[in-house]
Amino acid sequence: MSRDIWIISDTHFRHANILKFTDSTTGDLVRGDRFADVDAMDEHMIEQWNSVVKQGDIVYHLGDVVMGDKEWFKKNWPRLNGSKRLIVGNHDDIPFLSSGGFFKKVQMWRMFPEFGLMFSHVPLHESSLRRGAPNDPDAPILTNIHGHIHQNPSPEGPYRNVSVEAINYTPVHIEELRVK
Repeated sequence: MSRDIWIISDTHFRHANILKFTDSTTGDLVRGDRFADVDAMDEHMIEQWNSVVKQGDIVYHLGDVVMGDKEWFKKNWPRLNGSKRLIVGNHDDIPFLSSGGFFKKVQMWRMFPEFGLMFSHVPLHESSLRRGAPNDPDAPILTNIHGHIHQNPSPEGPYRNVSVEAINYTPVHIEELRVK
């Protein structure tokens, strides 16, 4: 059985206030212009997730999973397909999320040298992305797959933002991120 690997970040399930967040450059609403309420937002993210992720797939969630009703989360998290791994975000309740079988693994970062990738919640300093010696200017550089910055563009260089706002609320396949 083939298992695909998917990546997503910053779902902020149950976070009603995120509907009021605005783009710092334009002043436009970031999520509130798309969703009537938090229920509509959460249902849309579940639908988008399950539209690409199969039950046996692996999903790396790069943090900021849920902010709010934990009972809703306990009931609805199993609706999401795949075997889930968490890369911890700054808003994650680690004791809660690492218990209850929500995630197969909980980590601060995950390196995929075979794909040329480094997963983290926040964009990492470029020196952290060098394979081998961090001070060797000729060492290959991993692409940092991150979230945290929502709709904002990644820093220049080897970065890719997978916050839900940047990926149309749909997990991204690892092959789309692979460094060739």
